[in-house]
Amino acid sequence: MRILFMGTPAYATEILKPLLKYEVVGLFTQPDKPVGRKQILTPPHIKAFAEKNAPNIPIFQPKSLKDKRVIEQIEDLKPDFIVVAAYGKILPKEILALAPCINLHASLLPKYRGASPIQHALLNGDEISGVTAMLMDEGLDTGDILGFDVVRVERSDNAVTLFDKLSKSAAALTPLVLENFDSISSFPQNGVDASYCKKIEKRDGLVEFDDAKEVFNRYRAFYFWPGIFLKEGLKLKELDLIDTEERHRPGEILDIGETSVKIGCKRGALEIFRVQPPSKKEMDAASYVRGKRLKVGDSLV
Repeated sequence: MRILFMGTPAYATEILKPLLKYEVVGLFTQPDKPVGRKQILTPPHIKAFAEKNAPNIPIFQPKSLKDKRVIEQIEDLKPDFIVVAAYGKILPKEILALAPCINLHASLLPKYRGASPIQHALLNGDEISGVTAMLMDEGLDTGDILGFDVVRVERSDNAVTLFDKLSKSAAALTPLVLENFDSISSFPQNGVDASYCKKIEKRDGLVEFDDAKEVFNRYRAFYFWPGIFLKEGLKLKELDLIDTEERHRPGEILDIGETSVKIGCKRGALEIFRVQPPSKKEMDAASYVRGKRLKVGDSLV
């Protein structure tokens, strides 16, 4: 079985690992990108893994898949399957025609088609998520379904832990789909049930103390990036949901503990454990409040 793999982040790396027992004829991933304040050129997670653990696999990092030379490169590799997982580029029809292209999408399609399914499952407080193996077509996550696996979303899950769960689920599903491809009866998605999710931007992390449950879900969804923060720039680094119904003034300090602070919202309340003021180090929330000479009944905003 000759497999061409296309993927970029750690999610894709987990799916690649069990496929190394087959013949992986090539790895396509995003170009190296400058990271951090010093803008150090950094390879994608999957490239770093492959260079260390599967150095015989040729790695390709084209800026565009529409380049005729890139399409010819893929054709020369003669793949039986093209497996795609969070690659970050749309495959043109010329590539889709070369071999069955199977995408491992981190949602139960047709729910959450698009760029950020894991974050949106958390944003919406879903209790069930999953992975779908989809036969790709020219649409955005619209292809026929080959298989899926369901994963429970726990209250304690955030973007990091749910990414980990779903990547392991996808890693187990992929070999099953490939080995049984000829006998699988795929079925179309129900477009009526479709929903789309956009790419996450830094501004999505801005929160107000309106609904405590919404703030908590944003904290879970944006745990890795961009985090959540107030208009004044205060980052809320660690918090928990303690009430969903009580009414308060937005930002009202309800209690100051040894290291944490309880904050009221228009609806519900939160316990904040860690914060980071602009241009300062992270600290416990109680120390921040005392440093601002705030007391119970005052507002954090």
